[in-house]
Amino acid sequence: MFRLDDLARGLAHLGKDEHARDEEQVHAAVAAILRDRPDGGGAELFFIQRAEHPNDPWSGHIAFPGGRREARDASLLATAIRETREEVGLDLERAELVARLPEVPAFIRTKRGTLVVTPFVFAMRGEDVVVMNREVAATLWIPLASFARGEGKGTYRFTWEKKDYEVPCFRIGPEQKVLWGMTYRMLETMLHALGVAL
Repeated sequence: MFRLDDLARGLAHLGKDEHARDEEQVHAAVAAILRDRPDGGGAELFFIQRAEHPNDPWSGHIAFPGGRREARDASLLATAIRETREEVGLDLERAELVARLPEVPAFIRTKRGTLVVTPFVFAMRGEDVVVMNREVAATLWIPLASFARGEGKGTYRFTWEKKDYEVPCFRIGPEQKVLWGMTYRMLETMLHALGVAL
C-alpha cells in the first residue's frame, strides 16, 4: 500500500530544482498532487479533465493542473502553484514540495516553438475544497496503487496529421476516462522512481 510519507521519501532523490533550463523553449508547469485517502487506503493522485475548447489541442484530456509560465512567475514552481490555484482552488503553498520530475516535451509544436512541461510533485495533507474554473470540466482522485497494479492499462489510438498512432494509456474513474500522452509519461516517470514498472 502506498502511504504519503513513504512516497515523499521515495521521490526525494529526484530533487526540487525549480528553474527552466532553456529559455528558448516555451515552458509550462503542472502539479502532481498526492494525498492520503480519507479512508486510510493509501495515497491517491489528483487529476483534472480539461474543458472542451476548439482552440485547445488538449481539449477534454485528463491532465495534472497547470499551464504556461507567465512573465510574473518567479519560477516554474511558481507557475505550477499559481495555475493550480486558478484552475481548481487548491493552495499548494500549504503543501509539501516533494520533487521535480524530468521535463516532458509536447507531442505537437506551438506557434512559439516546442512546449516543454515540468511536473512538480506535492504532498497535500488535510482536506482542501476543489473549486473548478472554466478551464476544468471535472476532477478525479485516483488511488496510486491502482496504477501500480495495472488496472485500466491499455492502448489508445488517435490520428494526427493524417497518421495513425497507438500509445499506452490508463482508463480511470467510473467513466473510464483515458489518461494518455504527456500525463501518462509523467505518471510513468513517477512510478519508475518509486520502483514500479508499467
